[in-house]
This record gives sequence, C-alpha cells and structure tokens, in this order.
Amino acid sequence: MVIEEIPGAEAARALRRKHHRQYVARRIGVYVAAVLAALLCAGPFLWSAITSFKQNRDLYDPTKNPFIFNRPPTPDHVTYLFTDTAYLTFAWNTLWVGVLVVLITLVLGLPAAYALARLDRPWSGPLGIGIFLVYLVPPSLLFLSLSRMVVAIGLQDSTWSLVLVYPTITIPVSIWLLMGFLKGIPRDIEEQAMVDGYSRLGAFVRAVVPLMFPGIVAVVVFAFTLTASEFIYALAFVAPTDSMPVSTGVPTQLVRGDVFFWQSLQAATVLVAVPIAFVFNLFLDKFVAGFTQGAVKG
Repeated sequence: MVIEEIPGAEAARALRRKHHRQYVARRIGVYVAAVLAALLCAGPFLWSAITSFKQNRDLYDPTKNPFIFNRPPTPDHVTYLFTDTAYLTFAWNTLWVGVLVVLITLVLGLPAAYALARLDRPWSGPLGIGIFLVYLVPPSLLFLSLSRMVVAIGLQDSTWSLVLVYPTITIPVSIWLLMGFLKGIPRDIEEQAMVDGYSRLGAFVRAVVPLMFPGIVAVVVFAFTLTASEFIYALAFVAPTDSMPVSTGVPTQLVRGDVFFWQSLQAATVLVAVPIAFVFNLFLDKFVAGFTQGAVKG
C-alpha cells in the first residue's frame, strides 16, 4: 500500500528548516555580539590586572603587546602597595563609610519614599521634584558651603565628615528609585495587612518591605559604589592619610609629581573592583529588577 504524501508537506518542511536555520543564525549572532561586548567591557579590567604584574621594562615599551606578559610577571608592585602605602587603611575607611552611608540612606530613604508614593498628600509631588533637583546640583558647587558646615560641626579632617555629607547625594536618587518601585506594588497588599490588624508601619515592614527587596538591593549597590568612587568631597574634607578613603588615598600616595606608580595604581583598582563586582553579580537579578521597575513605574 502506497501512502501518498499530502500536497505541500515538503514545502512546509522546507519552510520549517529555513526558519530553524534563521533562528540558529540569530542565536549565534546574539552570542557573538554578547561575547564581543563582554570582551570590550572587560578590556580595561584585563589590562589593569595584567599591568599590575608587569615589569617596568615591559610596561613602558610601546612596541610590546599590553595584554600579554612580554617579560616574566612580578608581584613587586602589588607588594609595594601593601607594604609602602596605607592601602589597607584606605580600604577599611571606604568600607565602614560605605556601610554607614548605606544604612543612613535606607533608614531615611525608605520612609520618605513610602510617604511620597503612598500617602497622597498635596505636597508629595512638589516635594519629590525638589528632592530630585537636589541630586542634580553638582558637588563642585556645594563642597565650599558644605566645608563651612563641616568645620562648624568640628568634623574637618575626619572620615565622619564623609558619613555626614555622602547621604546628601545618595538619599535623593534612592528616594526616587524606591518611589518608582513602590508604585509597582499594589496597595491591596498593605491594605489587607492593615485589615488583619497591623498598623500602617507594621504593614509596611511586614508586607511591603519584603516585596521591595530588589529595589533595596539596587539602592544598596548604588549608594555603596557612589560612596567608594566619590572624589571631590573626600579630597576637600579629609587631609590626614589615616582618614582617607581609597578614592583619594591611592592617587595621593601613588602619584607623586610626574611619577606615576602605574602597576600599583592598577593593582589598587583591581583589588577594589573585584569584591564590588562579586557582590554586584551575586545580586545581579535583583539589582536589574530594582532599577528597571523603578525606572518604568517612577
């Protein structure tokens, strides 16, 4: 018995094969583009990591490939960073200042964002805009007036001055980010919690805050990285070496006139970037969700 092929079946199979080849080609194109983009973004970091272990004769020879060791690598420049500079002190100052700034930002930013997003007061809109405008003022216009305030309080040349000043940068944008995230959370959740007997504060803490975890992660990463990389305030308010953060301590001790300790500078950069990148990638999904939802709903 001969089974006749249904008319058009061969054409349908050919069309499916064509679509499959196109799909595979698109996927390959996406992966190739992603790999190229990753290499492009990782290029500076790879160069810094390799430069940290290069000999001077290898680094300062323009005919050598900067991405390979043309001469045997050496750990001398990394050792110099730890033994001849106060790098560990700088790193410790950056860490505890960043942690305190993050805590202050969350303690003040969370209730402020909730009040502006949920309480529906007539002043909510203008106040939210005013808070955001504060963030737009460049630090180069504020450090003179803020320095007078720091001196009046008695915190000049103290790392605590940075704990006082940095929240003025982190809180405004964090409030806007959290406001956008709160607008994406249905009011019914906290209203149901209040019906069950919780106060507004209890409903916020127990029902809303857990749902805001991606937004909170985004605020934590943003506040800490901004604190670790800020330069103008740290340079203006802190002069003693033992109180400096990484952003000012490293260039102060490794850039001496026209002499640049390039390998040690790059080692300091890599040692700061690695733990931040690790934590960032650990919470990458939450971080992206917090920023995208806050941006769309804000």
